[in-house]
Amino acid sequence: MEAVLTHLRGAIERGEYAIGAKLPSEAELCRTLEVSRPVLREALRALQTMGLTVSRTGKGTFVVAHAVGDPTFGDYAASDLLEVRRHVEIPVAGYAARRRTPENLDHLARLLDRMERETDTTAWVAMDTLFHLALAEAAQNPVFRRVIEEIRDALARQSAFLNELGGRREQSDREHRAIVEALIDGSADDAERAMAHHIDRVETTLTDIVRPARTDPTAGAGA
Repeated sequence: MEAVLTHLRGAIERGEYAIGAKLPSEAELCRTLEVSRPVLREALRALQTMGLTVSRTGKGTFVVAHAVGDPTFGDYAASDLLEVRRHVEIPVAGYAARRRTPENLDHLARLLDRMERETDTTAWVAMDTLFHLALAEAAQNPVFRRVIEEIRDALARQSAFLNELGGRREQSDREHRAIVEALIDGSADDAERAMAHHIDRVETTLTDIVRPARTDPTAGAGA
């Protein structure tokens, strides 16, 4: 999927498709790129998330930009999502370290163990959002949980995007483990630092993915 995405993104960024132009049909792209339709559709979804294309039901995929802007995950732009996460999830981690119950810790530990053993990416992404909800629950403030519930779909879409294109999964498991260890220790400062580091790494990976690729003249076919 990454190779297909790199090829199509490179063609769009080099201007091989004009703004408003329609990409070849899925059948034609599958034949030309020699990939299955599910792989192609994942790449097309990533292009849309990056803001390069838009899909119109029954009509096809159309180019709307020649450079990646602010990726969108569900209803929210990545920059808006990151800003809110810094103002919500970092203090949530601190409150959770102070207020967590033995039941909260047991739930988080079991969830993290399952995530570290999980081999299915879709299942892992679902548990990732459950992990952040469980942290909000451990903070013992229902408003925090409501906020995380509101952005839950966006978090899942972002997580899937970063895992597919940025190889974030193992790093994320380690970062989650550090957060849970801080909660076990009851250290609000360590919990906040661990969550801040987690969000920093999310932002760094996202930035690396969306950085313009057209500076590389070999970024086209065969990349």
